[in-house]
Amino acid sequence: MNIDLKEIGDVTVMAIKGNMMGGPETISVHDNIKGLINQGKSKVVIDLSQVKWMNSSGLGTMMGCLTSLKNAQGDLKLSGVTEKVKSLFMITKLITLFETYDSYEDAAKAFE
Repeated sequence: MNIDLKEIGDVTVMAIKGNMMGGPETISVHDNIKGLINQGKSKVVIDLSQVKWMNSSGLGTMMGCLTSLKNAQGDLKLSGVTEKVKSLFMITKLITLFETYDSYEDAAKAFE
């Protein structure tokens, strides 16, 4: 799994490439979020356009990221959610907790 960070104004975009199937890679996503919060960055977009599959561990990580950011008076938005991953969010009803956008640019603008 590969994680790239970039800034759009005061919004951090975290682009994830690979599958979120648990293990150290998935844990590193939440660790990155905690690091951003420690730097005072609480507006985050996670770009999932390069994530082809996610299991329950990946969903748990997304929930942990959302919770950590909400506790820091921030927010998390998702972009580029593939149909396969979106179906998992819909089956688990977690889709109602996340704001999703087609592109990370649209998601970043939604913070304005």
